[in-house]
Amino acid sequence: MDLALLRTFVTVHRAGSFTRAAALLGLSQPAVTSQIRTLERQLGRPLFLRQARGVTATTIGDELAHKAAPHLDALVEIAETGLDDESSVRTLHLAGPPEFTAERALPSLTELTGEEGQGLALRATFGTAEEVLDGLAAGHHELVVTTARPRGALLTATPLCDEEHVLVAAPSRVGPIDLEKSSLRDGASALEDLPVVEVHESLPFVSRYWASVFDAQPATSGAVIVPDLRAVLACVTAGAGLAVLPRYLCGTALDRGDVVELHRPPVPPLRTYVLVVRTGTLAMPHIARAHDWLLRAAADWC
Repeated sequence: MDLALLRTFVTVHRAGSFTRAAALLGLSQPAVTSQIRTLERQLGRPLFLRQARGVTATTIGDELAHKAAPHLDALVEIAETGLDDESSVRTLHLAGPPEFTAERALPSLTELTGEEGQGLALRATFGTAEEVLDGLAAGHHELVVTTARPRGALLTATPLCDEEHVLVAAPSRVGPIDLEKSSLRDGASALEDLPVVEVHESLPFVSRYWASVFDAQPATSGAVIVPDLRAVLACVTAGAGLAVLPRYLCGTALDRGDVVELHRPPVPPLRTYVLVVRTGTLAMPHIARAHDWLLRAAADWC
Protein backbone atom coordinates (compact mmCIF):
# COMPACT_ATOMS: atom_id res chain seq x y z
CA MET A 1 0.00 0.00 0.00
CA ASP A 2 1.39 3.42 -1.00
CA LEU A 3 2.39 5.47 2.06
CA ALA A 4 1.56 8.69 0.19
CA LEU A 5 -2.02 7.49 -0.22
CA LEU A 6 -2.21 6.65 3.48
CA ARG A 7 -0.85 10.06 4.41
CA THR A 8 -3.50 11.74 2.28
CA PHE A 9 -6.18 9.47 3.75
CA VAL A 10 -5.20 10.27 7.37
CA THR A 11 -5.11 14.00 6.60
CA VAL A 12 -8.62 13.87 5.11
CA HIS A 13 -9.83 11.84 8.09
CA ARG A 14 -8.48 14.40 10.55
CA ALA A 15 -9.59 17.44 8.55
CA GLY A 16 -13.05 16.07 7.72
CA SER A 17 -12.85 17.68 4.31
CA PHE A 18 -11.07 17.15 1.00
CA THR A 19 -10.67 20.92 0.67
CA ARG A 20 -9.03 21.41 4.08
CA ALA A 21 -6.86 18.32 3.57
CA ALA A 22 -5.67 19.65 0.21
CA ALA A 23 -4.63 22.92 1.86
CA LEU A 24 -2.74 21.07 4.59
CA LEU A 25 -0.96 18.83 2.09
CA GLY A 26 -0.24 21.51 -0.48
CA LEU A 27 -2.16 19.60 -3.14
CA SER A 28 -5.13 20.44 -5.32
CA GLN A 29 -8.53 19.14 -4.28
CA PRO A 30 -8.84 16.96 -7.42
CA ALA A 31 -5.48 15.37 -6.57
CA VAL A 32 -6.68 14.54 -3.05
CA THR A 33 -9.96 13.15 -4.39
CA SER A 34 -8.07 11.03 -6.92
CA GLN A 35 -5.75 9.61 -4.26
CA ILE A 36 -8.64 8.67 -1.98
CA ARG A 37 -10.47 6.98 -4.86
CA THR A 38 -7.29 5.04 -5.72
CA LEU A 39 -6.98 3.85 -2.12
CA GLU A 40 -10.66 2.88 -2.01
CA ARG A 41 -10.22 0.85 -5.21
CA GLN A 42 -7.18 -0.90 -3.75
CA LEU A 43 -9.08 -1.81 -0.59
CA GLY A 44 -12.35 -2.55 -2.36
CA ARG A 45 -14.27 -0.60 0.29
CA PRO A 46 -15.49 3.00 0.62
CA LEU A 47 -13.55 5.01 3.22
CA PHE A 48 -15.64 8.18 3.34
CA LEU A 49 -19.25 9.23 2.94
CA ARG A 50 -19.48 12.46 0.94
CA GLN A 51 -21.73 15.09 2.52
CA ALA A 52 -22.74 18.66 1.75
CA ARG A 53 -20.09 19.95 4.15
CA GLY A 54 -17.07 17.72 4.14
CA VAL A 55 -16.86 13.98 4.57
CA THR A 56 -17.53 11.42 7.30
CA ALA A 57 -15.47 8.26 7.64
CA THR A 58 -17.10 4.87 7.21
CA THR A 59 -16.50 2.16 9.80
CA ILE A 60 -13.68 0.80 7.64
CA GLY A 61 -12.27 4.31 7.31
CA ASP A 62 -12.24 4.84 11.08
CA GLU A 63 -10.57 1.47 11.62
CA LEU A 64 -7.87 2.19 9.04
CA ALA A 65 -7.19 5.65 10.48
CA HIS A 66 -6.91 4.23 14.00
CA LYS A 67 -4.33 1.68 12.81
CA ALA A 68 -2.35 3.84 10.38
CA ALA A 69 -2.22 7.32 11.97
CA PRO A 70 0.20 6.58 14.86
CA HIS A 71 2.69 4.88 12.54
CA LEU A 72 2.53 7.69 9.98
CA ASP A 73 3.06 10.27 12.74
CA ALA A 74 6.10 8.33 13.95
CA LEU A 75 7.54 8.25 10.41
CA VAL A 76 7.04 12.01 10.10
CA GLU A 77 8.85 12.44 13.42
CA ILE A 78 11.83 10.46 12.14
CA ALA A 79 11.89 12.37 8.86
CA GLU A 80 11.74 15.76 10.58
CA THR A 81 14.24 15.17 13.38
CA GLY A 82 16.63 12.61 11.89
CA LEU A 83 18.36 10.08 14.09
CA ASP A 84 20.04 12.50 16.51
CA ASP A 85 17.00 13.37 18.64
CA GLU A 86 19.07 14.45 21.63
CA SER A 87 20.64 17.38 19.78
CA SER A 88 17.50 18.46 17.95
CA VAL A 89 15.41 21.40 19.10
CA ARG A 90 11.79 20.44 18.54
CA THR A 91 8.83 22.78 18.46
CA LEU A 92 5.77 21.83 20.50
CA HIS A 93 2.48 23.17 19.16
CA LEU A 94 0.25 23.66 22.19
CA ALA A 95 -3.37 24.81 22.24
CA GLY A 96 -5.95 25.48 24.93
CA PRO A 97 -8.17 28.09 26.60
CA PRO A 98 -6.37 31.44 26.94
CA GLU A 99 -6.55 31.81 30.72
CA PHE A 100 -5.50 28.33 31.83
CA THR A 101 -2.89 28.03 29.10
CA ALA A 102 -1.38 31.41 29.98
CA GLU A 103 -1.57 31.05 33.75
CA ARG A 104 -0.77 27.37 34.20
CA ALA A 105 0.46 25.44 31.16
CA LEU A 106 2.88 27.88 29.51
CA PRO A 107 4.73 28.98 32.69
CA SER A 108 5.33 25.31 33.49
CA LEU A 109 6.50 24.36 30.00
CA THR A 110 8.86 27.31 29.64
CA GLU A 111 11.15 25.46 32.06
CA LEU A 112 11.83 23.09 29.16
CA THR A 113 13.09 25.90 26.94
CA GLY A 114 16.25 27.95 26.90
CA GLU A 115 19.91 27.11 26.55
CA GLU A 116 19.90 24.90 29.63
CA GLY A 117 16.46 23.43 28.96
CA GLN A 118 15.45 20.31 27.14
CA GLY A 119 15.67 21.57 23.59
CA LEU A 120 11.98 22.49 23.33
CA ALA A 121 10.50 25.48 21.50
CA LEU A 122 6.88 26.46 22.16
CA ARG A 123 4.14 27.75 19.87
CA ALA A 124 0.81 28.37 21.59
CA THR A 125 -2.69 28.85 20.19
CA PHE A 126 -5.78 29.91 22.14
CA GLY A 127 -9.28 28.74 21.29
CA THR A 128 -12.51 27.14 22.42
CA ALA A 129 -12.63 23.42 23.20
CA GLU A 130 -14.16 22.67 19.82
CA GLU A 131 -11.59 24.77 17.97
CA VAL A 132 -8.52 23.29 19.63
CA LEU A 133 -9.73 19.69 19.34
CA ASP A 134 -10.56 20.18 15.66
CA GLY A 135 -7.12 21.69 15.17
CA LEU A 136 -5.48 18.78 16.94
CA ALA A 137 -7.32 16.25 14.79
CA ALA A 138 -6.31 18.16 11.66
CA GLY A 139 -2.66 18.18 12.67
CA HIS A 140 -2.35 21.90 13.50
CA HIS A 141 -1.57 21.22 17.18
CA GLU A 142 0.29 18.42 18.98
CA LEU A 143 -0.88 18.84 22.57
CA VAL A 144 -4.16 20.32 23.75
CA VAL A 145 -5.38 21.36 27.19
CA THR A 146 -9.17 21.39 27.46
CA THR A 147 -12.15 20.53 29.65
CA ALA A 148 -13.93 18.65 26.83
CA ARG A 149 -13.19 14.96 26.44
CA PRO A 150 -12.82 14.01 22.77
CA ARG A 151 -14.90 11.30 21.13
CA GLY A 152 -13.54 8.53 18.97
CA ALA A 153 -10.26 6.68 18.94
CA LEU A 154 -8.07 9.16 17.04
CA LEU A 155 -7.56 11.37 20.11
CA THR A 156 -6.41 10.23 23.54
CA ALA A 157 -7.18 12.17 26.74
CA THR A 158 -5.41 12.02 30.12
CA PRO A 159 -6.86 13.74 33.25
CA LEU A 160 -4.68 16.69 34.26
CA CYS A 161 -6.24 18.52 37.22
CA ASP A 162 -9.48 19.77 38.77
CA GLU A 163 -10.41 23.43 38.74
CA GLU A 164 -12.46 24.74 41.68
CA HIS A 165 -15.01 27.44 40.91
CA VAL A 166 -15.55 30.31 43.36
CA LEU A 167 -18.39 32.84 43.64
CA VAL A 168 -16.82 36.27 44.14
CA ALA A 169 -17.58 39.99 44.16
CA ALA A 170 -15.86 43.18 45.25
CA PRO A 171 -16.34 44.00 48.97
CA SER A 172 -18.24 47.16 48.04
CA ARG A 173 -20.85 45.05 46.22
CA VAL A 174 -21.54 42.53 48.98
CA GLY A 175 -23.41 44.68 51.49
CA PRO A 176 -25.46 42.78 54.06
CA ILE A 177 -25.61 39.50 52.10
CA ASP A 178 -24.83 36.53 54.36
CA LEU A 179 -25.24 33.35 52.35
CA GLU A 180 -23.77 31.19 55.09
CA LYS A 181 -26.86 31.82 57.22
CA SER A 182 -29.35 31.58 54.37
CA SER A 183 -31.13 28.58 52.94
CA LEU A 184 -30.03 27.55 49.46
CA ARG A 185 -33.14 29.07 47.91
CA ASP A 186 -32.87 32.29 49.94
CA GLY A 187 -29.16 32.47 49.17
CA ALA A 188 -29.76 32.33 45.45
CA SER A 189 -32.52 34.93 45.76
CA ALA A 190 -30.25 37.25 47.75
CA LEU A 191 -27.89 37.42 44.80
CA GLU A 192 -30.47 38.22 42.13
CA ASP A 193 -30.01 41.98 42.49
CA LEU A 194 -26.27 41.82 41.87
CA PRO A 195 -25.09 42.35 38.27
CA VAL A 196 -23.28 39.42 36.67
CA VAL A 197 -19.94 39.51 34.85
CA GLU A 198 -19.46 36.59 32.47
CA VAL A 199 -17.65 35.30 29.40
CA HIS A 200 -20.78 34.67 27.32
CA GLU A 201 -24.44 35.68 27.17
CA SER A 202 -25.43 32.13 28.18
CA LEU A 203 -23.69 32.68 31.55
CA PRO A 204 -21.85 29.32 31.46
CA PHE A 205 -19.90 29.69 34.72
CA VAL A 206 -22.70 31.24 36.76
CA SER A 207 -25.29 28.78 35.40
CA ARG A 208 -23.14 25.76 36.27
CA TYR A 209 -22.50 27.14 39.75
CA TRP A 210 -26.19 27.86 40.39
CA ALA A 211 -27.21 24.40 39.18
CA SER A 212 -24.57 22.66 41.30
CA VAL A 213 -24.85 24.69 44.50
CA PHE A 214 -28.36 26.14 44.56
CA ASP A 215 -30.12 23.57 42.36
CA ALA A 216 -31.55 26.45 40.34
CA GLN A 217 -30.88 28.69 37.38
CA PRO A 218 -29.79 32.31 37.87
CA ALA A 219 -32.69 34.73 37.46
CA THR A 220 -30.55 37.44 35.90
CA SER A 221 -28.66 38.43 32.78
CA GLY A 222 -25.11 39.52 32.22
CA ALA A 223 -24.24 43.14 32.96
CA VAL A 224 -20.75 42.78 31.51
CA ILE A 225 -19.85 40.11 28.94
CA VAL A 226 -16.18 39.76 28.04
CA PRO A 227 -14.61 36.60 26.55
CA ASP A 228 -11.64 36.32 28.90
CA LEU A 229 -11.74 35.29 32.56
CA ARG A 230 -8.86 37.61 33.40
CA ALA A 231 -10.94 40.53 32.15
CA VAL A 232 -13.90 39.20 34.14
CA LEU A 233 -11.77 39.32 37.30
CA ALA A 234 -10.67 42.88 36.51
CA CYS A 235 -14.29 43.99 36.09
CA VAL A 236 -15.37 42.28 39.31
CA THR A 237 -12.49 43.88 41.21
CA ALA A 238 -13.63 47.25 39.88
CA GLY A 239 -17.11 46.63 41.32
CA ALA A 240 -19.02 45.61 38.18
CA GLY A 241 -20.80 42.72 39.90
CA LEU A 242 -20.42 39.09 40.87
CA ALA A 243 -18.74 36.32 38.91
CA VAL A 244 -17.82 32.68 39.16
CA LEU A 245 -14.09 32.22 38.61
CA PRO A 246 -11.50 29.46 38.93
CA ARG A 247 -9.76 29.67 42.31
CA TYR A 248 -6.32 29.58 40.68
CA LEU A 249 -7.21 32.77 38.80
CA CYS A 250 -8.70 34.78 41.66
CA GLY A 251 -6.70 33.37 44.59
CA THR A 252 -4.31 36.33 44.79
CA ALA A 253 -7.19 38.82 44.60
CA LEU A 254 -8.93 36.95 47.43
CA ASP A 255 -5.79 37.02 49.56
CA ARG A 256 -5.41 40.77 49.00
CA GLY A 257 -9.07 41.44 49.76
CA ASP A 258 -9.73 42.86 46.29
CA VAL A 259 -12.64 40.40 46.03
CA VAL A 260 -14.44 38.30 48.61
CA GLU A 261 -15.90 34.82 48.37
CA LEU A 262 -19.69 35.07 48.67
CA HIS A 263 -20.36 31.44 49.50
CA ARG A 264 -18.42 28.32 50.47
CA PRO A 265 -20.49 25.24 49.62
CA PRO A 266 -19.58 21.95 51.33
CA VAL A 267 -18.73 20.49 47.92
CA PRO A 268 -17.40 23.19 45.60
CA PRO A 269 -18.14 22.93 41.86
CA LEU A 270 -15.22 21.44 39.94
CA ARG A 271 -14.22 21.24 36.31
CA THR A 272 -11.64 18.72 35.10
CA TYR A 273 -8.93 19.58 32.60
CA VAL A 274 -7.48 16.91 30.34
CA LEU A 275 -4.41 16.68 28.13
CA VAL A 276 -5.26 15.47 24.64
CA VAL A 277 -2.96 14.14 21.91
CA ARG A 278 -3.47 12.29 18.66
CA THR A 279 -3.39 8.61 19.48
CA GLY A 280 0.11 7.23 19.13
CA THR A 281 1.96 10.57 19.16
CA LEU A 282 3.18 10.13 22.74
CA ALA A 283 5.85 8.02 21.08
CA MET A 284 7.35 11.32 19.92
CA PRO A 285 9.89 12.43 22.56
CA HIS A 286 9.08 16.16 22.57
CA ILE A 287 5.33 15.55 22.98
CA ALA A 288 5.86 12.88 25.65
CA ARG A 289 8.26 15.14 27.58
CA ALA A 290 5.82 18.08 27.62
CA HIS A 291 2.91 15.77 28.45
CA ASP A 292 4.72 14.23 31.43
CA TRP A 293 6.04 17.61 32.59
CA LEU A 294 2.54 19.08 32.76
CA LEU A 295 1.23 16.06 34.66
CA ARG A 296 3.97 16.48 37.25
CA ALA A 297 3.42 20.24 37.47
CA ALA A 298 -0.34 19.75 37.98
CA ALA A 299 0.34 17.97 41.28
CA ASP A 300 1.31 21.37 42.75
CA TRP A 301 -1.67 23.25 41.29
CA CYS A 302 -4.31 21.77 43.60
